[in-house]
Amino acid sequence: MNSPSSKPSWFERFRQSLPKREELAQQPWLAPIADRILDRKLWTAQHESVARGVAIGTFWAFVIPFAQIIFAAAHCVWWRANIPVAAAITFITNPFTVGFWLYLAYKVGSLFIDAPPPAKLADGGGLLQWLSSIGWPAVLGMGMFAVGGAIAGYLLVKLGWRLNFWRKQRARRARQA
Repeated sequence: MNSPSSKPSWFERFRQSLPKREELAQQPWLAPIADRILDRKLWTAQHESVARGVAIGTFWAFVIPFAQIIFAAAHCVWWRANIPVAAAITFITNPFTVGFWLYLAYKVGSLFIDAPPPAKLADGGGLLQWLSSIGWPAVLGMGMFAVGGAIAGYLLVKLGWRLNFWRKQRARRARQA
């Protein structure tokens, strides 16, 4: 825990910026679904819900370029996943990193789809022409990132939780011996 004079970590600042369950409960526009979205299991760090939240957040981060948090939160309610984790994971793709991910998706998709090289931005066509020239290979690559990333994220969280449990058990046994 931070001392009163120390500066909070980025994680603490992020956590403090998220709306609390009680704040969401007071929103009139959430009244029709409040009983579902305010379920404690969707907001606590239990290993299964966190793993599902990582998978859902990763999937929606790569599937659509906008409103990812809304889609992720809706699916968290359906799949009983951790909403704050899913919302945070969607920031994998953001305005600063989307160019990198599109380029990488194009390269990966090009391995499976024979496509001509993309147009150059310097040719005067602009961003829209460049995006249309990377087309289907990028869509395939982003789809592969969405599905593969969701599966990998889920398994890595489960493995990490298990390793942490194993490490704590081992330390407990070492103290007892």
